[in-house]
Parts: sequence; structure tokens; C-alpha cells
Amino acid sequence: MDETATTVELVPVDSTDAQISEEDNRATFLSGNISGTDRIAFAQAQEKTTEYFLCPDSLPQENVPTGQLYRFRWTSHTVYPGVERNVWLYLPHGVESHRNVNLLVCQDGPSYFGPMVNATTVLDNLIHRKEIPMTAGLFVAPGEVGPGNPIYGGDDNRSLEYDTVSADYARFLVEELFPVVRQHIDLTDDPAGRAVCGISSGGACAFIAAFFMPEQFGNVISHCGSFVDIRGAHALSPMVRKTPRKAIRIWHQTGARDVDVVFGSLPLANKDLAAALKYRRYDSIFEYGTGGHTLRHGGAVFPETLRWIFRGQVEDR
Repeated sequence: MDETATTVELVPVDSTDAQISEEDNRATFLSGNISGTDRIAFAQAQEKTTEYFLCPDSLPQENVPTGQLYRFRWTSHTVYPGVERNVWLYLPHGVESHRNVNLLVCQDGPSYFGPMVNATTVLDNLIHRKEIPMTAGLFVAPGEVGPGNPIYGGDDNRSLEYDTVSADYARFLVEELFPVVRQHIDLTDDPAGRAVCGISSGGACAFIAAFFMPEQFGNVISHCGSFVDIRGAHALSPMVRKTPRKAIRIWHQTGARDVDVVFGSLPLANKDLAAALKYRRYDSIFEYGTGGHTLRHGGAVFPETLRWIFRGQVEDR
């Protein structure tokens, strides 16, 4: 596979970089062509009060060394020609001395290193206690210019990248971004050491990437995954049933207050996927909670999720 290495400028940043408040993010989303019925559904799926909170594993701990988060700009040259975006690379403390480093890839990157998940802090704590192997983080923003979302509209590339049921986005990661990652870490070639993660359409994207390229991605983490008919992701459950089991480990989550909109019901779609995975005897966990269309539940259990995903890999490397 052609992996063209491109040198980029890494800019050191902290976890406040590119953070947008829930209110502003929701206002931007609702500025689209969204019906009154779906606006009500999204309003009801927000969690002003919640039973989900970050645990100590997701908070800074005394005597745990921290790594460094870097941002760089990327212009796609192969899969989405000319489309630009921000990408962040997290290098944990001591990563340079390790071989075969695991990788966590998160779509909608700032949502994951931001305060609802604190993914970089989770990596620090679990690596320090040797509960997971040395694992770097790649946090990818969606392309900034594109066709927007079917029906809802917009002008970014997120839906095209995340909701399309094909190997395109997985190829984008492997062919374009992995060569950059390899300039800074000794990235494992073992798909069991790579996890791809996301929320909503990003959660569907995570599953699609692994399903179409299991030789590259052996683990999926999906929060409130949009396995509905936006660009065809409702077909994934039947595809799982009709296709021989692939070497993928899947953890996915949704809640009773997740959205039921024009594209479909996310709670029902995730239940359908869970049933299909069980039918094909996948190594999978489905957590069905009480929350809505947010990362609060996923963030609360993120350390537990990573321990499960990378179980059996605590390394002496």
C-alpha cells in the first residue's frame, strides 16, 4: 500500500484547543435545514442533568507523567483531494522508547480530548499503571469543506467522510495520516493494537472503517453510533449477518434518550447492530444506558472501555 510520508509542522497545544461549548455546537448544528420534529428530538436528547460522571481514571493523578498534544494542518491529497482539516497527535510520556506502539484514532477529535472524555488523561493514567500498552492518540477533525449532510444541509465534509459505507475513510487514515504518525512513533502493524472511535456519525464511521479494513483496524469504539439511513449505514446490520465474522472487537453504546429522527432511531439501530454482532459471534459489548445523544455515558466509562478493548495486551515492550 502506498503511504506517502509528508512532513508537517507539529504545534504544541493543550486540551483546551479547539473546544466549543455544547450550546454553541448545538446552535451551529440546528442552523441547518432541520424539521421541527427533529429539533425537538435533539433537544430532548441533550443532558442538562446526568447520572454519568468522569471517574478518577479520567482525571489528572499525582505522580502520573503526562505527554504532549500537538496540532497540525492536513490537506488531503488522495481520498478527499484538496479538503483541509486540523489533526492532533498525542504522544504519551516515554513513547519514543517503545516499539510497536498502539494507536487510538478518534473522529471529531476535540470532543474526545476535551472535558467530556479527557482521552489523553485516560491514556496517561492507564499506561502509567500498565493497564493498557503504550498507546498514542490521533484525533481527527472532519474535512472543513464539502457537501454537508443529506436533508439537514451544511457545507462541511463530515457526513461524506463518516456516513459513507465504503473503505474511503479508512484509506484516508492509513494512506495519508499514518505516514505522519510513523514519523513520530514506531506504530504497530498489528490491527489488534489499533482502535478507531467516534460519536454519532463518527461512531458509524469507526465501525465502517474496521469492517471494510479489518487488516488495519481490529477494534471499534462507537458512542451513539448513527447506524441509520444517512448515507446507507442502516445496511450494516444485514451486512454483518450475511458476511463471515471478521477479526474485529466492538464496544458500542447508546441510551434510551438518544435521537429518533428522519434518518432512523439510533437506539433501535444500535440494538439491531448488537443483535447482528451476537448472531455472528463477534467479540462485542453493547452498553444501553439512560442518556441521550452525548458523550457523557461514553466518557464516564472510557477507561473501562480501553481496558476491555486492549485486554491481554499489557506489554513489556
